[in-house]
Amino acid sequence: MDDLAAAIAAARLARTPLVLPPMAHPADAAAGYAVQAAVHARLAGPLGGRVGWKIGCTTAVMQAYLAIPSPCAGGIFAADLRADGAVIAPAERLRPGVECEIAVRLARDLDARSGPVGAAAVAAALDCAMVAIEIVDDRSVDWTAMGAPTLIADDFFAAGCVLGPPVPASRLPDLAAVAGTTVVDGAVAGHGTGADVLGHPLAAVAWLAGHLAARGGCLRAGEIVLCGSLVRTVWLAPGQRATIAVEGLGRVSVVRAA
Repeated sequence: MDDLAAAIAAARLARTPLVLPPMAHPADAAAGYAVQAAVHARLAGPLGGRVGWKIGCTTAVMQAYLAIPSPCAGGIFAADLRADGAVIAPAERLRPGVECEIAVRLARDLDARSGPVGAAAVAAALDCAMVAIEIVDDRSVDWTAMGAPTLIADDFFAAGCVLGPPVPASRLPDLAAVAGTTVVDGAVAGHGTGADVLGHPLAAVAWLAGHLAARGGCLRAGEIVLCGSLVRTVWLAPGQRATIAVEGLGRVSVVRAA
């Protein structure tokens, strides 16, 4: 599996398509996460360290799109944090897309190793929430043929995020009730609500805490979590601008350079 992790990390850093022979693909999700951990170790230095997590497939629309019926986790690295209005240069990504997200940042550790945590425990551990664009990148020749374990190993298309201004936990709206919208070049490309994310975005964070606990880890204070896309992925053509808005949290945008 170390050779597979090396190949994935090298392709990520070189911005080249990931091409793997069939026998190199991990056999199941557990193997995929083992490779992912090795990929993270290889990327930590070049990308400034992991600063948080993304959760994929937390909504029915994304589960249907990717044909994967359960949530999946991936890493976020310091070098991939972008400012509002960021421009994705042609050499940066192979086939970039955007997802409409609610992000949270933790004020203290959230550890499910001693027992399950629920949404109330997550809420008590929050520092703030933010509107976010997850930038994704189709790094494969044909992702539909990769299989879920390999997508997990490669952090499920993760390629960065644009975070809006933090809204303190004490002033947050009901995150289940808020609506999110993706607009591309002035046209609405999709919308959803916080409740589409496992019933509540904080339920997704609770799932992540349990997922990490099963692997001997926990969520740490200061970490950022992208809770999952409210809207199906939109792949950007050169020159397109995407703006994502979430009620009560604000809006952010990103441009794919022509």
